[in-house]
Amino acid sequence: MNQIRPDDARPADAAIPAPLAASRAASAARAAHVAPDCRSEDAFARDASLRALLGLHLPADLHAHLLPHLAALGALVGGALGDLADQAERHPPVLHPRDRFGRDEEWVEYHPAYRRMEEIAFARFGLHAMTGRAGVLGWPTTMPPIAKYAFHYMFAQAEFGLLCPVNLTDSSAMLVERYGSAEIRARYLARMRSQDMDQLLRCAQFMTEKAGGSDVGAAELRAVPEGGHFRLYGEKWFCSSVDAELAVLLARPAGAPAGGRGLGLFLLPRTLPDGSRNAYRIVRLKDKLGSRSMASGEILFEGAIAYPLGALDRGLKQMLEMVNSSRISHLTRAAGMMRRCLNEAMIAARHRNAFGRAVIDHPLMRRQLLKLMLPTEQALSALFHAGTISGRDDPAARAVLRLLTPLYKYRACRDNVTVATGAMEARGGNGYIEDWPNARLVRDAHLGLIWEGTSNINALDAIQRAVGKAGAQRALADDLHARLAAAPALPGPLRGALAHALARAIGFAEQVAADPAQEMFCREAANALYQAITAILLACEGARLGAAGGDARRLILARLVLAHRLDAPLPPPAARGWEAEAADLLLDDAPVRLDRAMAVLG
Repeated sequence: MNQIRPDDARPADAAIPAPLAASRAASAARAAHVAPDCRSEDAFARDASLRALLGLHLPADLHAHLLPHLAALGALVGGALGDLADQAERHPPVLHPRDRFGRDEEWVEYHPAYRRMEEIAFARFGLHAMTGRAGVLGWPTTMPPIAKYAFHYMFAQAEFGLLCPVNLTDSSAMLVERYGSAEIRARYLARMRSQDMDQLLRCAQFMTEKAGGSDVGAAELRAVPEGGHFRLYGEKWFCSSVDAELAVLLARPAGAPAGGRGLGLFLLPRTLPDGSRNAYRIVRLKDKLGSRSMASGEILFEGAIAYPLGALDRGLKQMLEMVNSSRISHLTRAAGMMRRCLNEAMIAARHRNAFGRAVIDHPLMRRQLLKLMLPTEQALSALFHAGTISGRDDPAARAVLRLLTPLYKYRACRDNVTVATGAMEARGGNGYIEDWPNARLVRDAHLGLIWEGTSNINALDAIQRAVGKAGAQRALADDLHARLAAAPALPGPLRGALAHALARAIGFAEQVAADPAQEMFCREAANALYQAITAILLACEGARLGAAGGDARRLILARLVLAHRLDAPLPPPAARGWEAEAADLLLDDAPVRLDRAMAVLG
């Protein structure tokens, strides 16, 4: 028998009893005190900064072509994709060690919401294939990396975990294309870039072992040659996208020396060409703090067949190409998540009331919102900087990217944690409750501190290696000075302050890199470089946009970086009245005219 609700028993036109009507009205009034979140909002339409920078950095024809696709994804972020991400978060994957016949045929069960998100990412938008093959989203050639990163940035505002297998499939295809044999490329490459879910081969990266987390050279997985392939014996301790159809990994061939130079790069298929299951087991899934929708686990290799990619004594260097790509992916995800967090903080502050006025009208809260906005906008500028440079293939670009990749990943991922926590605080007690998006954003933000190198590893890589050994700061300085020269609308005092900040940061980094005893200051040096670089990027973007009649607010943001994130002496409050006007302009959605920005800059 169907259950009948009390309301269904009354005639449709029956009047609601007065006490019930009053109760409902009171309930609705109380609900109005609770600030909404960004669900149902169009994430692309809301993001004026992204739209402005796309116009600066994309070729005009590609820009026009991608706008409707980005708008479609923005609508999904606040709608169906957001709903699916919430469902997948509540129903994490489950490992089934055996099939019903008792065979060790491990398989991972996903909630249908995760599979639907895969269809959106891989099939509809081709996020894994944009830079690898022509035809994605109807574009006749491959796209530049910055186009791909713009979509990843948008997607991350709804779903973080799935972008890991998306990025790994993309960057692994690059390794197969560069280093795989003709046979391996013919067998796997096209399917790695397919948008047909029945043909797609997702790819994972299995790198971490118990013996070596950040110290990858300590890896112990053995690779024994057998004919034209190798058999693997040992374990991998942290394997993301654990049940992917393919995986790239590092292993030590028999007889190879210890350390990183003894590692080879291999491609591991889940299913062999004859259709049989390869000889490795998924031992268990990790119960992770965040990225719960995506399965990470432990792998036991029992003679699994793998195929070498490239020279066996260059495996670590080749794998680092993938790591560098993944670091930019983490910058992208951090930038997108910070945008979501800032949006959540803004909507909460505008709709919450305290002490007789909206929370956003309280001066201290306005200052706190600026502290969330500033790193968010810095990360977006860093994303466009790294994304556009990675689309070039010249010595100068490679040198700049050598430094930017660990530097940007280090600072943006750290800022993501701070911004996520600040956005949770802006919502108050509701931010701590799982009904709202903030708790998940905080959990996911922390993963960026660990994957593809901890903060220490990335700071060491940037300062000791990219600066100290490669001298990449010289190419970076040339790049940034050229940007300053190409922005004639920059006021002289700001231009001078930016150049001084860059020189100071580079000088400090060089001092730290020159003396191994100064290792303890690598993070401080990396931080100063990040702040100086992004201040220049913000200022140049704001000047260009303002000179064209657009929004010049990034000029103001550049000054805020100089004033608050570069360890400058703290001036007395009386000298900082300009910051109140800056808050008024930046916390308003209206564009900032160039003359208004210039007035604030003094």
